[in-house]
Amino acid sequence: LKHYPKGIPAEIDVNEYESLRDVFEESVAKYASRPAFTCMGKSITFAELDTLSAAFGAWLQGIGGGKGTRVALMMPNILQYPVCLFGTLRAGCTVVNVNPLYTPRELEHQLKDSGAEVLVCVENFGNTVAEVVGRTQVRQTVVTSIGELLGFKGIIVDYVIRHRKKLVPKFSLPGSIHLSDALAEGRKRALERVEVGHDDI
Repeated sequence: LKHYPKGIPAEIDVNEYESLRDVFEESVAKYASRPAFTCMGKSITFAELDTLSAAFGAWLQGIGGGKGTRVALMMPNILQYPVCLFGTLRAGCTVVNVNPLYTPRELEHQLKDSGAEVLVCVENFGNTVAEVVGRTQVRQTVVTSIGELLGFKGIIVDYVIRHRKKLVPKFSLPGSIHLSDALAEGRKRALERVEVGHDDI
């Protein structure tokens, strides 16, 4: 303890927060104007993250995502990840992190094992999802692109990824929606607060 910086307590009150969601909401209020995440030179502030994650959470609730509903997130470290992560938690749902490099067999196992009902994936891996999703409990897929939240730069990034580097294999996911459409739908709803505690996953 002698190496602890000044002001750092030796013990913490584990009951100070009901969940990670509460820590997030406190941080959003405290650091609203500061950058929360940066990707490819584009930053979003805590306030923007608050708005985007609330929209995603409200959308989840709007499609019947209740407390504990498993939401699989299959994407690399891009801005959409924290938006969907915190949106899922704020809706009272449970995050299932999925390695975007999974083979179809590995993906199918994780989706079945977790009981995921919603899956958000980057279009680069849509072909893998399309191969197995019909054999799982997933009832709604959401597709995003690497550049979707990067503004104008994102248009260029997506063009290069799709047409120059050809990193987006063809796939078909009937009934899927784009993340931007989910966020637009979510903005029309109010995010309902779901009671969660230390015993909830």
